[in-house]
Amino acid sequence: MKVDFKELITEFGKNLKIDYDLKKNNWFNIGGKTKAFYKADSLKELIKFLKKIQNYEKIFVLGAGSNTLITDKKFDGIVIKLTNNFNNISLLKEEIIIAGSAVKDKSLSDFAMENSLGGFEFLSCIPGTIGGGIKMNAGCFKREFKDILISIQAINKLGQVITIPSKDINFKYRDSGLSDDLIFLSASFKGFKKDKDIIKKEIQFLKEKKEHTQPTKIKTSGSTFKNPIDQSNKKVWQLIQESVSLEKSFGDACISEKHCNFFVNKGNAKFEDMKKLIDFVSESVFKKTGIKLETEIKILE
Repeated sequence: MKVDFKELITEFGKNLKIDYDLKKNNWFNIGGKTKAFYKADSLKELIKFLKKIQNYEKIFVLGAGSNTLITDKKFDGIVIKLTNNFNNISLLKEEIIIAGSAVKDKSLSDFAMENSLGGFEFLSCIPGTIGGGIKMNAGCFKREFKDILISIQAINKLGQVITIPSKDINFKYRDSGLSDDLIFLSASFKGFKKDKDIIKKEIQFLKEKKEHTQPTKIKTSGSTFKNPIDQSNKKVWQLIQESVSLEKSFGDACISEKHCNFFVNKGNAKFEDMKKLIDFVSESVFKKTGIKLETEIKILE
């Protein structure tokens, strides 16, 4: 369906932008423009917008941009970012937390700690938002979103709101199996009572462990590839280390010296530079081991 975005600006105002630059909206600091960029402040406004664009084919929901590689070419679609009311977080019952999908994973971990709820400590080490974390069943240190999720509230492209219990979600390693046509609105999580000081110490321990093994405060999008758990007992970083010259780079796209499954924009890397590095590493591992790697980062092109 053809949408007149300029006409829609009169209705949605500053929340809708045409030819919006996405480069500053992702951790790689890479990317070009999108045909339209819409900031949804509330569920009511999001429903109204979705009904106006009437099941537009290419929609991408952007969270923190912590695991996203965006094309330098113009994205011929709509990028939606949830803000304001989707950042709310509250205690529903003694051990249940409700969080909007735009809430950062670390914020959920901090909120749980302040309310003496355990089970959320691992989230302190995961960049990104609740929505993205659920979509990919993000995790670390042997814990995943599926371990704490009760249910999610989502909306489809037609503007219909649905609730999905966790038991009805086919969670797998770094995958929820949920449709790309769904936009996550909020989620409920269950923890357990735990001493606040103990939680704080565990979070500090996990953070120190992460900082010791993974690069921080640089232009990276975290783990590039998933561990090939169905093909090998080895971690993906071991396969990369055995198969690739770690000094390999394309333009300013290079492999982190600290963790070889983290790729870095060391300056002004382009989308093609990073894509070439991803393809090169994937092909090298396959040639050496016969294992086909799957990207963990989301590539928007």
